[in-house]
Amino acid sequence: MDENARYQVLRNDEEQYSLWPLDVEVPAGWHTVGKEGTESECSAYVDEVWTDMRPRSLRERMENATA
Repeated sequence: MDENARYQVLRNDEEQYSLWPLDVEVPAGWHTVGKEGTESECSAYVDEVWTDMRPRSLRERMENATA
């Protein structure tokens, strides 16, 4: 594993996160969130912001079911 590798944090429309190599094209359906760094820096960011692992559509369905 390359400790000098740089990553970026991506998020999809379901508000799921992923680390992606900085030098690789972002895949369809994913968008950058503006965080770049080492794998551990990006992982720490994702741990901080991704507090609900459920996909957005599931969260919305569950919220509507209780309303």
